[in-house]
Amino acid sequence: MAILSVNPYTEEVLGEYETLGVEESARRVEKAREAFLSWKKFPAARRAESFRALSRRLREGQRRYAETITREMGKPITQSLAEVEKCAWLCDDTAEKADRFLQAEPVETGVFRSYVALQPLGVILGIMPWNFPFWQVFRFAVPALAAGNVCVLKHASNVPATALALEALFLESGFPPHVFQTLLADSRTAMEIVERELVDAVSLTGSVEAGSQVASLAGRHIRKFVLELGGSDPFLVLENADAARAARMALQARMINSGQSCIAAKRFLVAASLSVPFRETLERELAAVKIGDPMDPATLLGPLARKEFLPALAGQLEDAERKGARVVRGPDPPPGRGFFFRPALVYEVRPDMRVMTEEVFGPVMPVLFVEKESEMVRLANATPYGLGASIWTRDLARGERLAAELEAGFVAVNDLVKSDPRLPFGGIKKSGVGRELSPYGIREFVNVKSVVVKEA
Repeated sequence: MAILSVNPYTEEVLGEYETLGVEESARRVEKAREAFLSWKKFPAARRAESFRALSRRLREGQRRYAETITREMGKPITQSLAEVEKCAWLCDDTAEKADRFLQAEPVETGVFRSYVALQPLGVILGIMPWNFPFWQVFRFAVPALAAGNVCVLKHASNVPATALALEALFLESGFPPHVFQTLLADSRTAMEIVERELVDAVSLTGSVEAGSQVASLAGRHIRKFVLELGGSDPFLVLENADAARAARMALQARMINSGQSCIAAKRFLVAASLSVPFRETLERELAAVKIGDPMDPATLLGPLARKEFLPALAGQLEDAERKGARVVRGPDPPPGRGFFFRPALVYEVRPDMRVMTEEVFGPVMPVLFVEKESEMVRLANATPYGLGASIWTRDLARGERLAAELEAGFVAVNDLVKSDPRLPFGGIKKSGVGRELSPYGIREFVNVKSVVVKEA
């Protein structure tokens, strides 16, 4: 079966790629297992040098890699460039800290010696999405590789050129063959690899439905898994916040990657006393948004990544209008081509509208003006998701108090929610299981081995 790479701005077919069948995929996974036997023995300093080389290659080829991302999934080029740089930062951070994170931990037990050793599990299958096609892969793979595991990537079907570029990048950076490799395979093949118990763990970033399927299969075969799933992040603006600044940041938080981000703010809960200045600034900022060619550095909003995403987003907006919401639409997209969705603000929102109950993956921004702080917190937590949240206030102590009340894996006070190599990243409820990045992430795919040594 062939998969197509399609430019979502021009609608041009960029390439056609043959997928691997189950048997060829299984053969390549076995090659990964062979590579693991030597990679796990590499000294920490040698692995660190591999990550430094990877960082250098990323920065040397930053423009080329960013253009591959933008051509294949439509991300504005300035954001693609930033994504590649962030991957390089992760490599540098990992090279510096991984050995320290993985040191054996001595434990006093009253015998000659006791300690906890952290050892790699083996072959890790990464099932990764298209929306951050470099960063999501690096976020899963770099900590896993640093711990001595090897990685097999099953990337989203609409970014095959990016997936192959990633495999080449690791090889060109000096990683041994098969330590990191891409499988151009469909989801059925990926599930069969798990079914055959060819991998030791699975990391998935994707939808709740995909996560549930992977968790069920991995659980049946007693395989470790980490899931980073959807989000419906609340953006809380308290009555003592700077309304204009909060509105500007709200638009940025919603429109990043054309609204196609799990950690984009998706529900905006604003103190009723700020309704006028917040709305005025928000509408003025939206009117100035440049929509168009994602290769243009001035573009903030590009096309959606795939044509089939358009009707789902339109259905959520139509549901809100049918139930009485007032919609303010932003600038028109360029005519004639591209998978564009006109951005929209949604006012007079009710909690039962789909824009509030579902994850909205595009430039649609529901805004609800709320009288009481307690109601704001209740609405923020009234979701099956629990990935991120942000709070905007001049009272930092109050912000931290509310952060403790929000049901999320990440809370930012007066900042946007964004992953950072130095902090653990992940969600609760239906937003996921486990953590990525930081010491917490690197230890997800290790055997935490207790060793007790007594004198003879």
